[in-house]
Amino acid sequence: MALLVRVLWLQMCQSLVCGGSEQIPGMDMQLSRKYHTTNKLSTTKDSPQPVEEKVGAFTKIIEAMGFTGPLKYSKWKIKIAALRMYTSCVKKTDFEEFFLRCQMPDTFNSWFLITLLHVWMCLVRMKQEGRSGKYMCRVIVHFMWEDVEQRGRIMGVNPYILKKNMTVMTNNFYAAILGYDEGILSDDHGLAAALWRSFFNQKCEDPRQLELLVEYVRKQIQYLDSMNGEDLLLTGEVSWRPLVEKNPQSILKPHSPIYNDEGL
Repeated sequence: MALLVRVLWLQMCQSLVCGGSEQIPGMDMQLSRKYHTTNKLSTTKDSPQPVEEKVGAFTKIIEAMGFTGPLKYSKWKIKIAALRMYTSCVKKTDFEEFFLRCQMPDTFNSWFLITLLHVWMCLVRMKQEGRSGKYMCRVIVHFMWEDVEQRGRIMGVNPYILKKNMTVMTNNFYAAILGYDEGILSDDHGLAAALWRSFFNQKCEDPRQLELLVEYVRKQIQYLDSMNGEDLLLTGEVSWRPLVEKNPQSILKPHSPIYNDEGL
């Protein structure tokens, strides 16, 4: 994989492929406080595919109108789990390690790029859980934008600039999600290209950083796939592997979380 990523990096340096993430003006200010293998890893092709749920005609009609029909679990339980899962993306991720090893500035934009990557990995996992999982994905994204807007206000960003930047970030988000989805279904060459465009904004000068991130995404997707779907829908508890494994053999199936009868 190392040779493959280095070859890709040389190709990208010679010719600029499609445009990367748009820079967000006024959002490169320093954060006031810090927010912070194995030789072959499985891909989503190896992951269990979602089982199609049988729904009635009424449910199909109301969902075709843009509403959410009855789900396996109550919506408020899924919303609580979604909030916990998003919180795991921002509280359990070692942002400092990403800043250091990927040579990223400690800015709001860098925080957003790292958070986006982890939110996307959660979305990939939860889409495997049928209609309930897809509903949870929408709620996770909702909480993410609420958090982004709130952090911008706390940092004192001008409301007009914040609104403009939110539009730019939204465009970058959907472009990155599309690229990551294609990359994870492709080989390491395709995933590295997606990360180079969206995560590094076409400015990665060290192929080893691309190699590190490709391996991180592959092992993290594998780790999330090992988590029980029912537990994720009820608790939203997610843990993240370190960016650099001290002991690659430690990638084991995580313990199931403990929750009460109400799923809390």
